[in-house]
Amino acid sequence: MGQPRIAIIGAGMGGLAVAATLRRFGFASEIFEQAERFGRVGAGIQMMPNSMKVLRGIGVEALLRERAFQPVSHLNRDAYSGEVMRELPMPEEAYGAPYLCMHRADLHDALLAAVPRESIHLGRKLLGIDRRRGTLVLRFADGTSAETDAVIGADGLHSKVREILLGPDQPVHKGRIAYRAVFRAERLGGFDIGPSRTKWWGRDRHIVIYYTARDRSELYFVTSVPEPAEWLTPESWSAKGEVRDLREAYADFHRDVRTVLDACPDCHKWAILEREPLPRWSEDGIVLLGDAAHPMTPYMAQGAATSIEDAAILARCLAETKGEDPQAAFRRYEAHRKPRTSRIQAISSANTWMKGGTYDTSWLYGYDAWNADLDAPASAAGEDLVAA
Repeated sequence: MGQPRIAIIGAGMGGLAVAATLRRFGFASEIFEQAERFGRVGAGIQMMPNSMKVLRGIGVEALLRERAFQPVSHLNRDAYSGEVMRELPMPEEAYGAPYLCMHRADLHDALLAAVPRESIHLGRKLLGIDRRRGTLVLRFADGTSAETDAVIGADGLHSKVREILLGPDQPVHKGRIAYRAVFRAERLGGFDIGPSRTKWWGRDRHIVIYYTARDRSELYFVTSVPEPAEWLTPESWSAKGEVRDLREAYADFHRDVRTVLDACPDCHKWAILEREPLPRWSEDGIVLLGDAAHPMTPYMAQGAATSIEDAAILARCLAETKGEDPQAAFRRYEAHRKPRTSRIQAISSANTWMKGGTYDTSWLYGYDAWNADLDAPASAAGEDLVAA
């Protein structure tokens, strides 16, 4: 198998996942991350069966099971009465892999364990990409550079690689922000939030609550609430929010929600930003992956999941060309992935998924990136669900 030099920009979930899937097919890669170090940022994350299949294939499922909480269902409840609006049981056999909720740092640590640490270069903020005699030259803010044959831009919503590929643009802020917090369950004074991942639906806002630890010692919540557009910052996992404002925003919600928020010691908030689907994801040996290609709202819990799906498909496409034609592999990857991710972006933006009614969930959770037909667009069923 050929060995093109592959550079990955970004060592988040998507970047580490694609490095790990590439290794499965015998490809080495170098990862360049602008952060100086990795930190335990306080946030939870849901790994659905569609992404867990990829994580199983790169050998990190057992590590995640040791730490993560496994909900029995997706539970959707009315924010005021507590009435169950819809519940989707999540047994392992339903979609071929488990559904796990965890701390983001635990997933990041598991992915770090799947790639050689010496291949990760911290403190490398990308400034530009030059083309010299068929070689791509990466230029970094610290004055260093690196030569490569292919570049995978896994550098998130504010992607520098996307800017280089398509020109500068701005994400869209539609007037909603999210509060989030992770804290010890002992602060609840014995109250149990239950065995499910629960989404509480209000008239113009919602909150999702779940445990992030197997022993239920830690829990997480994330919200979506209207906020005037004057509050605009770059997407951040570290901007502080006011717990007082958070509690006030949910003062009329069910007492179970208020119990969680009353126990919350502090919180963060960030702007929920969106982008429309891009005209293309690749050009001349450069390709986008994850949020760099298809950022989406958190309402379906598919942002990181689709990035991890991307990783498996991209690695498979490169393997099919034996590494000899990265651009052909990138075109095939984009043709397969774009219909699915565009549809998920649209449904997630509408924020109607699982609110009520009847849903075909198999197209989403049953997708298997290791075995999907690379020459057919990935399943994008559910067009009728956007306005559901």
